[in-house]
Amino acid sequence: LFLDRSDAVELPIKFIPRCAGCYHCQILLKSSCDVRVYEIECVVNTDHAEAELEFVTPAYQAVVQDIPISNMSSQNWKLEAILEGQGFYGPPLINVGLGETALYPLMFKPIAEC
Repeated sequence: LFLDRSDAVELPIKFIPRCAGCYHCQILLKSSCDVRVYEIECVVNTDHAEAELEFVTPAYQAVVQDIPISNMSSQNWKLEAILEGQGFYGPPLINVGLGETALYPLMFKPIAEC
């Protein structure tokens, strides 16, 4: 069975999320000869934010900055960290539970004056 575009019916949906997260929805459509259930999943991300950190420490001495990561979504997060730049260290993975805030320990240990 093929339908052409003249048989299509638009179903406008307005979605206003309260915060970032994963939202699930079921839409039930009934007619006298058909019943259909559509499952919809909407993933909402927060706006892209940029931050700048300044580390000041003598050469060969480490400084650690704990960066808070808040998970206000509806599922647990397993995040991978990719660090770029000489002298920066931190765990490669971090788990942030549902509704929790975890601290990512970013360490800077310069091997020379820079």
